[in-house]
Amino acid sequence: MTLLYIKAFHLFFMVAWMAGIFYLPRLFIYHTLTNNQAVKDQFKVMERRLWFFITPFAILTLILGIWLITLYGAQWFAAAHWLHIKLALVSVLYVYHIYLFFIMRAFAKDENKHSAKFYRFLNESPVLIVLAIIGLAVVKYV
Repeated sequence: MTLLYIKAFHLFFMVAWMAGIFYLPRLFIYHTLTNNQAVKDQFKVMERRLWFFITPFAILTLILGIWLITLYGAQWFAAAHWLHIKLALVSVLYVYHIYLFFIMRAFAKDENKHSAKFYRFLNESPVLIVLAIIGLAVVKYV
């Protein structure tokens, strides 16, 4: 029963984290498109608050995921080839999360170097990774 609760919370925190991961680059798009400094300053606040709001969700997702792997055991982990691919993709999302932090810092210093088109691509790219992660977790086949 404990396993199911851990899995439920793992999924909850992952969904909350992904909501923020999908929204933060959208804020970057809007931030890029404005020339009004007051609006830019408001976006800086929103971006910082969102990043620091979703980061605990990313950490809890990771902790609970590791806990689940521990509960299933080393033998299961060695045999779960789908999970190895999933973990590689999840690692990409954590790198993406950290990359968003560096972008946010550049915006905070008014040093944005990218276009709105770049941020649109950045906003949409993790969707395919999340689809693959969910597919692997549900189907468990590779």
